[in-house]
Amino acid sequence: MKGILNVDDFQRAARRRLPRIFADYIEGGAFSETTLARNRADLEALRLRQRVLRPVGEPDLSVTLRGQKLSLPFGPGPVGFMGLYRHHGEIAVARAAMKAGVPSVLSSFSISGLHTVAAVTASVPDFQLYLDRDPEVNSERLETARKVGVRRIFFTVDTAVTSVRERDVRNGFRALDRVTPALLWQFAQRPAWSLDVLRSGFPQVELAAGRPEYGRGALAQARNLSSRLEKNLTWSMLSNLRSQWQGELIVKGLMDADDMRQARDSGADGIVVSNHGGRQLDHGCSTISKVKAARQAIGPELSLYVDGGFRRGTDIIKAIALGADFVLLGRPFAWAVASGAEAAVNHLFSFLGQEVAITLQLMGLRSIKELSLLGEDAFEASSLS
Repeated sequence: MKGILNVDDFQRAARRRLPRIFADYIEGGAFSETTLARNRADLEALRLRQRVLRPVGEPDLSVTLRGQKLSLPFGPGPVGFMGLYRHHGEIAVARAAMKAGVPSVLSSFSISGLHTVAAVTASVPDFQLYLDRDPEVNSERLETARKVGVRRIFFTVDTAVTSVRERDVRNGFRALDRVTPALLWQFAQRPAWSLDVLRSGFPQVELAAGRPEYGRGALAQARNLSSRLEKNLTWSMLSNLRSQWQGELIVKGLMDADDMRQARDSGADGIVVSNHGGRQLDHGCSTISKVKAARQAIGPELSLYVDGGFRRGTDIIKAIALGADFVLLGRPFAWAVASGAEAAVNHLFSFLGQEVAITLQLMGLRSIKELSLLGEDAFEASSLS
């Protein structure tokens, strides 16, 4: 795509196209956005070792997760309301991921839900599960996932308490239940977005279909779905979910080693080291700073994912070297789909894959597997302290 060389280019292009309320929702973090910034700062502080005069050829970027071979060590993490940023946004991401040879993770708060994405793309995404306070609703969601053929559920545990995201407060996201004159003015200033997304009326969250208590339209549903999240999550609930779900169960939103060990002992097949993209605990730790401890906590058998601040192929290399199996990216895929639909997501996969490959070659490595075996020796020692 002309003029798009990296994730930052996609971010700028998306902001030019999106109404501010949605651009700020994607971009923002909690309170002072210190954790948001720390995710990036700690990634940038790690320095990779360059090695030369080693025949490397075209590197193998594939990884294997619990017997499933994936073409790349990264893919789309769950981002809510993708269909608000681009018509059929979730479908575009799922199609591009299928083409790239990796799974996508569909958010509970998706405009196009599991049934639609699976039917249209002929592929089944992984599914991010938030627990509703009504157990019957949770059972229905699990049954839907079973019927569609979902392989993995990402049980998200770090949003029982919703933090304050000041950009959203100023814009009214999750406070508005209808389109106001001020919001209409924002839409009018983004005619390309308006013509694309509003062609069939204001989008609605598929998960809320047939449930009038969630409201009408994605704005009201965003507020009401959030208000219905289970606020008293416990480890017994994870154990209960384990007993109900026979597929892979990944616990998303862990930052503490004791919690990671308890997730392992409760029957999880893997974890995601995640601070929700800096959108929950402000002045918390970066995710990259917790990857090594996470691997030590859960051992070699469980799958270890990480998200939070990843923008470059070098970032992905750093996570794998520290012990991660796979990197989930959220905002980059939201910005890509917002700015250029499926073609843009294909381009994102292409240049990030190229960045990973070139970085491996410059480090004298032939594969992601070699990188994993190299471990901390991939870094200049002084940058690890």
